[in-house]
Amino acid sequence: MNYTENYRGIKIDVQAPQVDVPVGLQEQIRKSIDKLLRFTPVINAVDIYLNVSGQGKTAERNLGMRVGIPGPDVFSEEKAKDRWNTMLRSVVDKNIRQLQKFK
Repeated sequence: MNYTENYRGIKIDVQAPQVDVPVGLQEQIRKSIDKLLRFTPVINAVDIYLNVSGQGKTAERNLGMRVGIPGPDVFSEEKAKDRWNTMLRSVVDKNIRQLQKFK
């Protein structure tokens, strides 16, 4: 399921070819953007990539997030068997650390 939305003037593009993105995860993405806005005044776009490789108990989830800001974009990803929300929090924390380095 792929979807695009505009949140507070920020283009959110979620690419999840093999995954249904639940409403709860969409809300968590918006909250994550609010959190990122505390560390940078301008975010132009956020691209999120969700993918599952394997099947059953051996399936591994991959979540990547690119934050488009003036200057170099920040990107981080997480591969795990965790829930999407847990992985999203981890990726956002990684992106925050990158944003703090740019200040």
